[in-house]
Amino acid sequence: MRIALLVFDNLTALDAVGPYEVLSRLPGAELRLVGKEVGVKRTDTGALGLEADLALSELPDPDVLLVPGGAGSRPLMSDRDVLDWVRSAHQGSTWTTSVCTGALVLGAAGILQGKRATTHWAYLDRLRELGAEPVSERVVEDGKVITAAGVSAGIDMALGLAARIAGEQVAHAIQLGIEYDPQPPFDSGSPAKAHPNVIELVRGAEGSRPT
Repeated sequence: MRIALLVFDNLTALDAVGPYEVLSRLPGAELRLVGKEVGVKRTDTGALGLEADLALSELPDPDVLLVPGGAGSRPLMSDRDVLDWVRSAHQGSTWTTSVCTGALVLGAAGILQGKRATTHWAYLDRLRELGAEPVSERVVEDGKVITAAGVSAGIDMALGLAARIAGEQVAHAIQLGIEYDPQPPFDSGSPAKAHPNVIELVRGAEGSRPT
């Protein structure tokens, strides 16, 4: 099971690292970080680097494709080399997945046309512009395409994918192994629950990021 995790400058760290922690524990999995060029990609805070040890051309046909999000995903929406690779990888993949605004890259590649999909709540309208049917759910599966909502939802998506690939018992064991048992101190994890002032605070922060 060859898993290609696309990394790029200005990605959101947990979008990649959360699913990595789950999928890297799949029996027989070979998970590789792939970039347009080999080398370190700085996350959107600039404080953390993830190293792409393979260029796109070195892994053209993964079994699983995973595209994380972050401010750096927006330039990829018009990057011909990346979009061509995503389209080609999707044609032969068993599963094509995204976390947060990584769904916008799948959409720009034409993969979400007519499909139900999700992304970070602040960017759901962009999915409609890309031909998808936006869904306000944490994880959305449509055929072999699985999209996850914002950031932390990537862990949920990866656990569900692990169950699809290796069975529920293995997925349960992975969940226990990483002790994923969320008990957040606050109940503001979705716009349906958060105070309007908090929503506006997040919208302002998102609006200040490069698009």
